[in-house]
Amino acid sequence: MTAAIDYSNSRALVPARSTERFTRPRLVEVPRAPKGERVQAHDGRELFLRSIEPGDVAALKRQFSRLSPEDIRRRFLHSMSELPDSMAQRLTHIDPEVETAFVLMDETVRPAEMRGVGRIFVDLAANNAEFSVLVEHAWARQGLGALLMQRLVDDCRRRGLSEIWGYVLLENRPMLQLCKDLGFVRRLTPDEPGTTQISLQL
Repeated sequence: MTAAIDYSNSRALVPARSTERFTRPRLVEVPRAPKGERVQAHDGRELFLRSIEPGDVAALKRQFSRLSPEDIRRRFLHSMSELPDSMAQRLTHIDPEVETAFVLMDETVRPAEMRGVGRIFVDLAANNAEFSVLVEHAWARQGLGALLMQRLVDDCRRRGLSEIWGYVLLENRPMLQLCKDLGFVRRLTPDEPGTTQISLQL
C-alpha cells in the first residue's frame, strides 16, 4: 500500500512566477559623503573646502555661467562671454608642483555647485606666486574670500616662497580691503591703468 504524500506545507515545489525569476536586483544608491573640510559662512551656510579635481570641469563651467560681467572682469581682468572647454580643462587639471587651487563646494544641491575658487601659480625662478580668488556674488561678504586667501598664504609659506602677489582692479574695493586687512601692500602699475599690484612678503 502506497502512503499518501501531503504537499500542503511544501513551498519548494512551487516555482517562482516568471516576472520574479527574471527581474534584476534593485540597486540602492548610497549617498556620497562630501569631500573636504566643512566650513561655515558668516550667515551659517555650510560649504566644503577641498582641492580642485579634474572632475570639476562641469561645476566650474556652471559657476562661470552664474557670474555677472563685472565678476568676470574682476577675476580675469577682461571681459569673457563664456569659459572655453580648453580653459576649464586647464584650470581643473593642475600641476601640483607649481599650482594650488582650492574650491568651496555647496553640497546642499545636486549636482554640487562650486561657490568659490582660490588659486596660486608659482614662479620657481622668482620664488613667488601669483594668486587669484573668486567668490560668487550670492556668497560674498561672508568671510569666504578671506578664508581662501589665508589658505593660499599658508600654502605659499609651506612651499617656502618669499612672496605672494596679484593684480586687482582699483574698482574692486572689497578685494583691496581684504588684502589690506591681511597685510598686503600696493605697488604702482603705470603700464596697467585702473589696476594695482598687491603683494605680501612671507
